[in-house]
Amino acid sequence: MDMTHMLSANRQSYMRLAAYAILGVVLGGILTGASLSLDLGTSVVGASSFGPLKSFRSYDELKGFLETRTSGRGYYDVQITGGLVTKSSADAVLESDFSRTNVQVEGVDEADIVKTDGEYIYLAEGNSFYIVKAYPASEAQLLSKTTLDERVTNLYIAGDKLVVFAYSFSEYVIMRSSNILPPGVMPPIIVPPTDSVTVRVYDVSDRTRPKLEREFKAEGGYLTSRMIGEYVYAVVQKGAWVQEGKLSLPIIEDEGKARIIEAKEIYYINGTDPWYSYTTVLSLNTQNPLEPVSTQTLLLGASSTIYVSLDHMYITAGGYTNTTIHKIRLEDGKVAYLAEGEVPGWVLNQFSMDENGGYFRIATTGGHVSRSGSSSSSAVYVLDEAMETVGRLEGLAPGEQIYSARFMGNRCYLVTFKKVDPLFVIDLSDPSAPMVLGKLKIPGYSNYLHPYDETHVIGIGKETVEAEEGDFAWYQGLKVSLFDVSDVANPREIAKIEVGDRGTDSPALQDHKAFLFSREKGLLVLPILEAKINAESYGGSPPPNAYGEYIYQGAYVFDISLEGISLRGRVTHIPPKSQELLKSGYWFDSEYSVERSLYIGNNLYTISAHLVKANSLTDLSELASIELK
Repeated sequence: MDMTHMLSANRQSYMRLAAYAILGVVLGGILTGASLSLDLGTSVVGASSFGPLKSFRSYDELKGFLETRTSGRGYYDVQITGGLVTKSSADAVLESDFSRTNVQVEGVDEADIVKTDGEYIYLAEGNSFYIVKAYPASEAQLLSKTTLDERVTNLYIAGDKLVVFAYSFSEYVIMRSSNILPPGVMPPIIVPPTDSVTVRVYDVSDRTRPKLEREFKAEGGYLTSRMIGEYVYAVVQKGAWVQEGKLSLPIIEDEGKARIIEAKEIYYINGTDPWYSYTTVLSLNTQNPLEPVSTQTLLLGASSTIYVSLDHMYITAGGYTNTTIHKIRLEDGKVAYLAEGEVPGWVLNQFSMDENGGYFRIATTGGHVSRSGSSSSSAVYVLDEAMETVGRLEGLAPGEQIYSARFMGNRCYLVTFKKVDPLFVIDLSDPSAPMVLGKLKIPGYSNYLHPYDETHVIGIGKETVEAEEGDFAWYQGLKVSLFDVSDVANPREIAKIEVGDRGTDSPALQDHKAFLFSREKGLLVLPILEAKINAESYGGSPPPNAYGEYIYQGAYVFDISLEGISLRGRVTHIPPKSQELLKSGYWFDSEYSVERSLYIGNNLYTISAHLVKANSLTDLSELASIELK
């Protein structure tokens, strides 16, 4: 593993990197200095139940629960908060001929900074959201800009309703503990201030004047959301702690009326966890402003990764040793807790989970990976409807960790990595006996896997060079691969293309919503920041750990088919005479960085914080350019 690799610095990457850095430092102190298990003693029994969960009978009972069962927090107390169709014109474009957000589960929409309905583009940037008339390109123009007091993070479009997520962000407060160790001995603890997530629904039947229809606010950090049918389901998390003998209970505000979520409304798992948080699942009807917002608050361990199917939400909690999965039923806006399961290891992201035929499947990595030595291996587990483990495949790729996963029907595709890229093809047709059908080892790795068709898979990641200095590899340029898995025992890489040298990066490596693909159009579009090495600076032979200089940022448009992958062309928003790339050094940040792309008909639209551009998919000639500022 190349430990010196640096990600490109667009605005969203900065926020993610900062959060991960804080989390890594803090959790490092926790895991080395904290005892994470306690004697449970007598179990707590609440007054009412929510599925198998119990609620607290009183404020004092909740306070006592947290004081008793979170004393293992040790040196630090931290909560990292998140956040960083009906066509209005029937003849605008065929309904099927425009791209939607790249989502994991068909029918389960995911919020993003950009949405389209085939005629208009809706996008979030800073404290504002914009509506752009996009199709046809000859009529392209900015129709409206709405500015809020909060940062706009995500959007949904549902007919003539625009759902807008925003959050208020503030600095972390550092305080000193006085109740565990004497003053001067205890390091400072980190206590978060009160952040909040606001969900607003706008009537945009008149796109030039969005009309606020309803507003809902919840304390905490935004984790994720999904839209299924008419309902948006969102997850908000607020740290549960006792400070100076008092609870900080979550507050929700609906149409300007605020109320505290009382202890007796909070349901809990009867166990011990050092990172208890109030996790609120809310559901909102996008079409009926009179239907009340439904909320349910659970006291769970700090949640991180969430998977949502058409019927269920799975919320994970845990650390590097074990992952707890909470299964929640979603139906017509109603939320019901069903069951809890646990598997060894930690989960990479939402694509490491899946639901199929009543079974829940999850891929995890356990142990530790480093240059000096590794104790890691990966596994796939199958759980039944009651969240009991019924199948397991363990001991995969010793010394490596999962870099990407994708479940497709009765198959699971895993990429693990440390020096080379093993692509595993795993059979899940018998839930009780998952098995490896085949694997392929090639240089590099894939961060994201995407189905091309039933027997081919696209992978995007990095090329690598094995290091002579130890048991790891140096990242190189960005790589797009096409794998043939029709012969499951012998998967093959049938095509690949590399872009740039070491330092090249793409938002799509961390966020699947930046990935645009259409098999029918033979189209793949990725926003890429390309770096190239000047070999003369190294006497003609640059070392594998040398970084290139940034030479281009924009949308790279590829032709992709079973015949191969080739670059059709590029679209940039950076002005021709700009010096931004030359002045960037190791970090590049620009309002002209292309972050998303989409197509409507035969037009390609690329989106940055400053511009929306329309180009012909035939020859990439520019058709329109709309300024947002």
